[in-house]
Formats: sequence, C-alpha cells, structure tokens
Amino acid sequence: MARDEAEIDFAVAGGGLVGMAVAYGLARLGRKVTVFDEGDLAYRASRGNFGLVWAQGKGVDMPNYARWTRLSASLWPELAEDLSRASGVGLELRQPGGFDICLSEEELQGRTARFEGLRDALGGDYPFETLGHNALRRMLPAIGPKVAGATFFPEDGHVNPLYLLRGLVQAFQALGGRIVNGTGIERILPEAEAFRLESGGRVFEAGRVVLAAGLGNAKLAPMVGLNAPVKPNRGQVLITERVQPFLDHPTAQIRQVGEGAVQIGDSKEDVGLDDTTSPEVVGAIAKRATRIFPILEQARVVRSWGALRVMSPDGHPIYDRSTAHPGAYLVTCHSGVTLAASHALRLAPWIATGETDLPYMEAFSAKRFDLRSVA
Repeated sequence: MARDEAEIDFAVAGGGLVGMAVAYGLARLGRKVTVFDEGDLAYRASRGNFGLVWAQGKGVDMPNYARWTRLSASLWPELAEDLSRASGVGLELRQPGGFDICLSEEELQGRTARFEGLRDALGGDYPFETLGHNALRRMLPAIGPKVAGATFFPEDGHVNPLYLLRGLVQAFQALGGRIVNGTGIERILPEAEAFRLESGGRVFEAGRVVLAAGLGNAKLAPMVGLNAPVKPNRGQVLITERVQPFLDHPTAQIRQVGEGAVQIGDSKEDVGLDDTTSPEVVGAIAKRATRIFPILEQARVVRSWGALRVMSPDGHPIYDRSTAHPGAYLVTCHSGVTLAASHALRLAPWIATGETDLPYMEAFSAKRFDLRSVA
C-alpha cells in the first residue's frame, strides 16, 4: 500500500453532517484534520434529514440530552454566522419556535404530561406551551378541523441542510482541512503513539482518530476498543411543488422551505438497510399531512426518498473516548442538523483538549448500555 506522508493531527471517519461539524470545530482550533468520506455508496443519513433545529421533546427520558440539545439550539446563530462568513453560503436559519401537532386530545394530553415531567426534572427550565385547537389556529390559520392542538417550543427552528453541509465543507477547507473522497477508513491499527489507517489502497498515519461514520461506526469502533451499538431506522420524505406561503413556523411533521416547496416526513420504520420508499408509507404520510393542513390536498408531490437514521438503543447520542487506545473517539447521533452547533463549538473542543465545562458529557458514553444490561 502507498503511504500518505501528510501530517494529520485528527483523522475523521465520515464526511456527513456529524463528521464535518466535528472536523470544522477541530480545524477552527488550529488542528490539522483529514476527513475520510466514503462517498455516495454510503448510507448517508445527511441526505435524508428534515432540516430541523429541534429541541422540543428531546430528552424526555434523559434530561441531559434535553440540556445538550437546547445548548445546541442556542449556539446555532453563532455557527450560522461563522459558516456564512467563512464560506459565503447563507444557511437560511430561522428559529421562530416550532409546533408538534396532535390529531387527538389523547395524543396532546400524553405529550403534555411527558413534557411536564421533563420540566420538573430540569428544575422548571423547559419553556414549552400547550395550545388547543382555537389557540393554535390563531398562530397557524391553515390547520384543519381535525387538529386537536399542538405543543410549542420557542427555541425550535429550521435551516437548509444542503447549504449547511456545503458551508461546513467550504469553511473546513478554508481553514486548511483536507477531505479524502470516495473511500472510507477500512481498517484502523492502533500503534504506540498514533493510528495507522488503511483506506482505498493507501496508508495514513494520524495522531488521533474520530469515528463519525454513522452506521459504519459499528464496524470501526471495536478496532479501537469502543462500542457503537447502532442500527438503522428508515424515514421517508415527500417534497411538494412550490405553493403560496402558508406556514411561517416549522412543525415536527411539515415545514415550508425558503422557495415555497413543502417538506413532509412522519415515519419511523425498522426495515434494516432498505432505504427505498414504499407506497403504503408514502400514502400514510400524505394522508396525515392533509388532515393537518387541508391546503396540501391540491399540492402535487414532485419527489420522495427514504433515508436511514442512525439510532442507538435509547435513541440518544453516543460520545466516547477509548481507554484501551487513547486518542480514539466515537461520535454518533441521529440529530446531525440540530446538534451541528454543539458538535462544532462544544464537542470538538472537548475532543481536542479533553476538557469541558459541561458536567454531563460522560453520561453519553456507550457504557450506559452495559450498566442497563447488568441492571
């Protein structure tokens, strides 16, 4: 194998939103970073995301995840400004607050009870609001008569995810970051003071390595003494033609993007590595969307796709560092857009220095799954 002689402080496995946010954060700190991007043959979660910057409902059974998500939402304006300045790419970030819409009183009451429990766990610091049908209609006049109400969270918003990835890549490269395209890391061999990486018939040496390869982390993690118990979960998305503006706020199921098209997604499917679409699920998504906003009955669907979320056993992120092979780190989550700001501005410094002012970071270690199995 040919040996690459470039100096690498950090090798990042994975060139999606998670890997690029961490890589940008490390490059921002002056580290020499190389990203290994497998290319379009990978099961890219980034290509199918919904573009939400969404704290609402995150961490109902893990309050530290709620803290982490809300921190990221608060950091998003800083990240958007930094990326736009460095790359010239506007991200279309808006954070007017978001709604999670319910079609039954039972659904609305159940969610309210869960959010009240989370608010208690956070010492009262969880500013959600429950709105009945009439109150919701005053804020979203286009809702249909079958909508029971919604919860509203003032910190939520949305962004153009394609512009986000482009902005991360261009800002990263402007800082001297390097991307090796078309091949992922196939093998990691820990050495005395470095890691030897094999990729596409070439050998690289890096001082430290960050695994942010989505579903690929399950294979890579054991090579450096880590555990990544992740599995795929499919979501399907519909895009309509451009329609007149009717939705000023994002919702958990439906958002209207900058140019007027409507993005609709509302499925969670355990189907293995199948990222295709299915008529049954697409039909169910469309039916629910038209019940929420009857105006969509006249809108034509112009495309649809399926994509695979990267899910841990409890649905929360895994951030870990290897004790067997110090210098190896694991980063995996299914909220790559929402958490991009935290990953770039808080997680990357923790990886670079080993220090953080956030006392709950260790709670995201995969060791939590070992403790649960023992219990």
